[in-house]
Amino acid sequence: MSSGNDCQPQAFTKPALGEKEATELVNRVFGLKVSWIRLLPSYDDQNFHVCVSRKDAAEGADEYVLKITNSEDSQEPDLIEAQTQAMMFLSAEGFPSATPYLTKDGNIMSLESGDTGPGNKKHMVRLLTYLPGTPVAKIAANAQILYEIGKLAASLDKALSEKFHHPSIKSLHRGQFIWNLANVPLLDQYIYALGQNKYREVVEQVIEQFKGKVIPKLSSFRACINHGDLNDHNILVDSSCASPDNPQYRVSGILDFSDMSYGYYVFEVAIAIMYMMIESPDPLSVGGHVLAGFESVLPLTEEERGALFLLVSGRFSQSLVLAAHTALRHPENTEYLMITAKTGWKHLMKMFELGQEAVEKTWFETAKAYTSHAPA
Repeated sequence: MSSGNDCQPQAFTKPALGEKEATELVNRVFGLKVSWIRLLPSYDDQNFHVCVSRKDAAEGADEYVLKITNSEDSQEPDLIEAQTQAMMFLSAEGFPSATPYLTKDGNIMSLESGDTGPGNKKHMVRLLTYLPGTPVAKIAANAQILYEIGKLAASLDKALSEKFHHPSIKSLHRGQFIWNLANVPLLDQYIYALGQNKYREVVEQVIEQFKGKVIPKLSSFRACINHGDLNDHNILVDSSCASPDNPQYRVSGILDFSDMSYGYYVFEVAIAIMYMMIESPDPLSVGGHVLAGFESVLPLTEEERGALFLLVSGRFSQSLVLAAHTALRHPENTEYLMITAKTGWKHLMKMFELGQEAVEKTWFETAKAYTSHAPA
């Protein structure tokens, strides 16, 4: 749900192809005949769910996602290459990640004219395997899947950081990328979008505390490559119904690598905690289960644990401020942009009402309970 090069979110032209144009694109670029196609919701790119006739797909799948990248990000082919190569690497490592269907020229992506307005912007196009499953946002997440998501977050970053090597990897050093958690202070320039109210006051507190308490400690955190957007719509699950009252879930898909960047392990767990809180009926308990799963792979240091409250608050602030800013510029996409805001403000306000000590106590005590009884 995020984008923006450097510190300019939404400084792009979102693709606006119709189904007919997208169908023609699949045929022309990938040599596949479309059986049916439908538009998928998206933040700044354009995605279509595509079914092709199996004989055309040869030995490949018959369902794909046609991903048409916004014009701004399309100007960074090395970055898109790194993201796509990372997906291929993770798939080979056993993670449920999509892989690209090659173009007729044998490439993983193609730069195509968008015909979406003045200047005839160009957009990078990829055809990715369609991953089955239900978004976490649409299930009643229980402790078991929250633990698995924490475990996934740590395992994914660890695999990328220790084993992924590719010439394009240097493009993941994204400096002022607005969605990197280190860049919470950059929200200062977008906070006007909130108007003058109690929400803005809390975000201003988050930014100031982040500057004073998190930024000086960054050098003590362990660096890694972050997926950067393990939200409740980017993680797919399926269930093996052990019992209808207590389904057991497994992660069946990891989507959207467009926010990948160099960061820190603790960023990933904070991002996962924040997004898993969104739809939860008991949001403050979520953090402990996600943290326990994460620490089963990679225990946090005291410094990293001490920053967790402000990192989660920082991600809430990024999501809420940038959605408000973008909605002002793109009112036609407001409903999708404000998904997090429906409950996000309530959760952030509650965290600050309770205070760091009380919230951390809940998280850490829940996580500690797992050391004697981890889920199967």
